[in-house]
Amino acid sequence: MLRVRCLRGGSRGAEAAHLIGAMLGRAVTGWVQSAFQSTSSAAAAQPRHAAEHVTEPVHQECPVCSYNEWDPLEEVIVGRAENACVPPFTVEVKANTYDKHWPFYQQYGGQSFPTDHLKKAVAEIEEMCNILRHEGVTVRRPEPLNWSNEYKTPDFTSSGMYAAMPRDILLVVGNEIIEAPMAWRARFFEYRAYRPLIKEYFRNGAKWTTAPKPTMADELYDQDYPIRTVEDRHKLAAEGKFVTTEHEPCFDAADFIRAGRDLFVQRSQVTNYMGIEWMRRHLAPDYKIHIISFKDPNPMHIDATFNIIGPGLVLSNPDRPCIQVDMFKKAGWTVVKPPTPLIPDDHPLWMSSKWLSMNVLMLGEDRVMVDANEITIQKMFESLGIKTIKVNIRHANSLGGGFHCWTTDVRRRGPLQSYFH
Repeated sequence: MLRVRCLRGGSRGAEAAHLIGAMLGRAVTGWVQSAFQSTSSAAAAQPRHAAEHVTEPVHQECPVCSYNEWDPLEEVIVGRAENACVPPFTVEVKANTYDKHWPFYQQYGGQSFPTDHLKKAVAEIEEMCNILRHEGVTVRRPEPLNWSNEYKTPDFTSSGMYAAMPRDILLVVGNEIIEAPMAWRARFFEYRAYRPLIKEYFRNGAKWTTAPKPTMADELYDQDYPIRTVEDRHKLAAEGKFVTTEHEPCFDAADFIRAGRDLFVQRSQVTNYMGIEWMRRHLAPDYKIHIISFKDPNPMHIDATFNIIGPGLVLSNPDRPCIQVDMFKKAGWTVVKPPTPLIPDDHPLWMSSKWLSMNVLMLGEDRVMVDANEITIQKMFESLGIKTIKVNIRHANSLGGGFHCWTTDVRRRGPLQSYFH
């Protein structure tokens, strides 16, 4: 069985070495354990025996290792709908939502999502977790915090939102967890729900990086961003104009998608070029960042527009075609256009589009978690030889995400490879 172990030294791409566990003898170094040995005075004051027997430390497997979106999934973080609040209706929220939902934000901003809807979303995600466990995946959860509290920084005042979408805030690259800085003021303190988990992973050998936290001062946002119609959005996106400026780096992790040594990212309403450049420098030279773009009037998070589901296999939203699609075809990739979503028009999608149908979670190259109501995309996957694991999360969709959004894969079983040439 292929195992992943954390080794000290070497380049970032080689930090997680892949070894055959059954062929190895006892480990010869215990740097992870020794790094976390207590140095307290109480420990130092304990009596020492004349002849101490030093036990050879056991080399610990790294709990974090994931290079792509499709290797066999072993451990995952699933978000929480508990205590989720509607974000205040600020300029960055307005730019990422459609006008038909603006009265909802004006009425409920800073308050809980509708109670009955939220209860159903909580139940759906619990069932999703149960099914993941049944499929052999270890499920971890963030802390259930109170997001209704108002907070104030020197630059703004806001209340919180939720810890529902770990994909937005956490990006795993190899054995490193990267905390994204985010771009919505309502999500400024979202990282707090994940810190206990991240500290646990760090203590057990994972790397942990927090990207520069933006001040989210007024200068980060175009306060006069002119949104009135869909036509406005198309025009602004085509001109490369977004509600976030280049005042300071910002990005959501969900604007990146991984394929081994290559990561693909879009400039969006929440990810600016400074944020992309920070990631490029941070991951170089072991990983390459490619900026791609789409005919999308409201770009925010790449995984319901361009979702890589296997080596050289990608779902590409036909309503938001990729402008650089030819470079994938020239690289020998298969670009699949998913069918039109079946979600009813009257189902509330306050924070997303119907294309959450393609926001799937791969459990392996041959297994996918897909919405139980989306019959046509199930048939598409079956035609590709991929088994569908059907789960209903319709009410959870309303909070802004599908299966990919609601999760961050912590560990997948597979080596670092190049898939894009």
